[in-house]
This record gives sequence, structure tokens and C-alpha cells, in this order.
Amino acid sequence: MYDKRLCRGFGDCANIDSGVIHMNNGNPVINRNLVSDVTKYSEICPSKALVVNGEMKSVEQIIHEVEKDIPFFYYCKGGVTLTGGEPFSQGPDLRELIIKLKNLGIHISIETSLHVEWKIIEEYTGIIDMFLADLKHTDSEKFRRFTGGEARLVMDNIKKLNETEAGFIIRVPVIPLFNYSEQEIYSIIDFTSGLYNIQEIHFIPFHNLGAEKYRLLGIEYEYKKHKSINKSDLEPFVDYACEKGLVAKIVE
Repeated sequence: MYDKRLCRGFGDCANIDSGVIHMNNGNPVINRNLVSDVTKYSEICPSKALVVNGEMKSVEQIIHEVEKDIPFFYYCKGGVTLTGGEPFSQGPDLRELIIKLKNLGIHISIETSLHVEWKIIEEYTGIIDMFLADLKHTDSEKFRRFTGGEARLVMDNIKKLNETEAGFIIRVPVIPLFNYSEQEIYSIIDFTSGLYNIQEIHFIPFHNLGAEKYRLLGIEYEYKKHKSINKSDLEPFVDYACEKGLVAKIVE
């Protein structure tokens, strides 16, 4: 992430990998597609104009951090939530981490798009306590146009998850131009109301707090003209979901 306001034009970052960063009038121009090892840039900028977010950690390192908070988990009945990105894209290390957390008696939740093959999800249904599953849309064409993914894959996985004993909550990010209409949200609710093992449905109102991250990553933020959605705007959806027999909440 690059913050021009902090840059002093030292140029240290341009000396790491040929072609990744070059200086233009004292400002670095970054070709992020050419970065092969992002860790090289984590400490290179003395003015902190260029920073790397996120860290590579082993399962053992993560467990070590979690163990510091175990007394709080036991006292407050809390636990660990695995999120992303998509946690199910992490490979076998994810399963190793979950098993070690379970051996410590820790409750495990996972935030997931469920946009992976069912055989991957199935491996975890007996060891994850709560699935927090996104359902963004029920229209295949619109889902594909906005996300590049397949709505049917997600919906089929939700149906299969419903057949297991795993706990799960459906989470609906409500986003202007994408699914923020009565017809679209009602369709999501109608689909969800046919699931008999679901705990709750959560509506997550759109906000534009991510605009600054887009700027620091050099990506155009297409939603800059859209205001945040107020919780009160989503109350009719909660009412409709409750009429359908669901436990519904607005969460942020």
C-alpha cells in the first residue's frame, strides 16, 4: 500500500526487483502484478509511505498468539473466527490449525463465500462449530457479472451444508447497484427460508470505509459516490425474514 502523502522520494523501493517499481518525478510507480515476493518491501521504506499489509505465519505461530487469549475465550465463551479472503483456499494448513485449536477447547467459526468445491467444505463440517456463509445474490448472471463467480455453486453448497449437523448463519452484504432492492433481497430471504438447519440470517449494510484502502492500492473505487446504507434502511428486510420464520439481524 502506497501513501503519496508520506513519500519523500528516497527511491529505496525502486532498487529491490527490476521493473516492479520505478521512480517518476520523485514518486514510485508500482507494477503490483510483477511482485513475486511481497516481503521484500515490508521494511524498505524509511518514511513508511510504502507498507505491506499482512504477514506469513506458521500454524505454530498462530497457535502461540491464540494461546495468549485462551483465558478470555473460556471466561466470555468466545473463540476464533477464521476469515479472509477465502479461508478454504488455504489448503491443508487450515485443517491442521483448526484441529489444534479444537484440541485446546476453542470454539471455531469460519467466514466463507462457500465458492469452492463441496468436497473441500465437507472435510470441515465435523470440526467447525459455526459457518458464517455469504449469500450475495440468487441471480446467476448478476452474480457472475459482479463477482466473476457462480451463484449456483454457492447455493448448492448451502443446501448441502443444510443437510449436515454443522451450525451456520447466512450473511447478506447489502450493496447498492448489486442487490439492494426489495426483489433481490426478498429472493435471498425466500431461498434461505427453505433451509431448516439455519441459525440466523444477517444483513450487513454497505459502507464506504474501504475507499482509503483502494486509494492506497492504486485501485479506482467505483462506489465513491454511494453513501453508506443505514441500519434503519434494512429493517423492512428483517421484518420480511421474520415473517418467513427466520431469526434476522442487522450487523456491522
